[in-house]
Amino acid sequence: MNSPDKFRPVWISLVLVTGMALGFFIDRRISSSALPGRASNENKINQLIGYIQREYVDTISRKRIVEEAMSSIIANLDPHSAYIPASELEEVNEPLKGNFEGIGIEFNILKDTIYVVSALAGGPSEELGIKAGDRIVEVDGKSVAGIHITNNDVVKKLRGPGGSKVRVGIIRRGSKGVLPFTITRGKIPLYSVDASFMLNKNIGYIKVTRFAQTTMDEFQDALNRLKKSGMEKLILDLRGNPGGLLNIATELSDVFLPEGKLIVFTKGRSRPREEFRAGSEGGFEKGNLVVLIDEGSASASEIVAGAVQDNDRGTIVGRRSFGKGLVQEQTNFDDGSAVRLTIARYYTPTGRCIQKPYQLGNQEEYEEEEIVRFRHGEMQHADSIHFNDSLMYKTPKGKVVYGGGGIMPDVFVAADTSERTPLLIQLYMKNVLNQFSISYADKHRKEIEAFGSADRFASSFEVSASLMEELFAYAAKEKISRNPEQEKISSRLIKSQLKALLARAVWRSEGYYRVMQVTDPVIQAGITQL
Repeated sequence: MNSPDKFRPVWISLVLVTGMALGFFIDRRISSSALPGRASNENKINQLIGYIQREYVDTISRKRIVEEAMSSIIANLDPHSAYIPASELEEVNEPLKGNFEGIGIEFNILKDTIYVVSALAGGPSEELGIKAGDRIVEVDGKSVAGIHITNNDVVKKLRGPGGSKVRVGIIRRGSKGVLPFTITRGKIPLYSVDASFMLNKNIGYIKVTRFAQTTMDEFQDALNRLKKSGMEKLILDLRGNPGGLLNIATELSDVFLPEGKLIVFTKGRSRPREEFRAGSEGGFEKGNLVVLIDEGSASASEIVAGAVQDNDRGTIVGRRSFGKGLVQEQTNFDDGSAVRLTIARYYTPTGRCIQKPYQLGNQEEYEEEEIVRFRHGEMQHADSIHFNDSLMYKTPKGKVVYGGGGIMPDVFVAADTSERTPLLIQLYMKNVLNQFSISYADKHRKEIEAFGSADRFASSFEVSASLMEELFAYAAKEKISRNPEQEKISSRLIKSQLKALLARAVWRSEGYYRVMQVTDPVIQAGITQL
């Protein structure tokens, strides 16, 4: 199967947009008078817009024409340059800032009702006493239960500027009637480190999901805590991490590399070569290191993996990464919109650019290249991957590495499809495993909490035959027919995923990863390397 991260369908209200935009986000304002080179072609565009405004058969907004023209122009440059309308800019920037403004809950929609999966630590909801398992049935005096509400509807109703208030009505197990709460929205952190714990007596594990402004503080806290627990070796999990800020990628790489080592360099047609080297601080320069990557690891993730691999600092384990070697710079306009323009390529220490090929104007094919990899057998067989010899490089110790399409791991771990059945796919596609685990945890929360910790739950809890019966009774309501033969094939995966989701309901992401690491072949391969 693919990595377990891909089967965590809980809708997290804090994360709305995850971009693969890596680069220098410079806050620069541009006015029309400052635009260079007002040549005849530019006048031609203005003349066309004016002509449409005057003569078009229907009334049309000039602003709409300009917005669509901007999007079209930028979209035809490369897959990662983008025009961002003013109405979307704040939302798009949130994953990079590491926070947003809202009420601070993680939610799911269960039986057409907003179900609180968790109230985020230190957030407004937690401070008011809102708990996991609460059901939000009213927002500002209007019913939100049984109206076929969507995830986007929930976000629109509950998010808002800091200091503003929202009234919610909550039904809580064991309480009578609807409990009223008035929540003052505040700043909510978007965490970059999803989990950090010891895998055994001397191997630590840290899962990083994005490269944002707060990532290094979170990572250093996790690293220091694990070192105090006896960590001598580290597995850094960057699977599914789409990237983020370049400076954060270089800072994280610096933790592992001796002073002066090259991390990455960038250059573009109008941008001279700029090098980023490790400083003197470090933090984990000598302990054995494994970095996990897959086809969802992009941009900043690839910078870290490339720096580790090209400097012979550690072992890269997993599958070939996404292949994003372009650097974007964000420029802001007077009206609040922005452009992220590709201004350079980045190169790993050996000099390779890992940007995968693309055709202008063919964004869909570029984004779905993962499907092509699967069809060509790359997910199952390392020898199905072919690199151009002209893109071959060597590390200082003589290891052969390639450019031109992502970071190829030193140790390949195939995506195991042997346990994948139509039954399993239906359970995932219809979100049954997730929905059932939330429902079950809601009824048995005290029993799960009685284990005391995610670690003890992971080692002691067993998915019983009766629990499987309950799962398939729930699945039958979603019109999923039980197939004994397919169930036998997929049983191990179903049980491990169900157990992990139950742990997540109480101990959030850390509980999930503590359970999944036991059966995760990529983590197990990393442990073997260490």
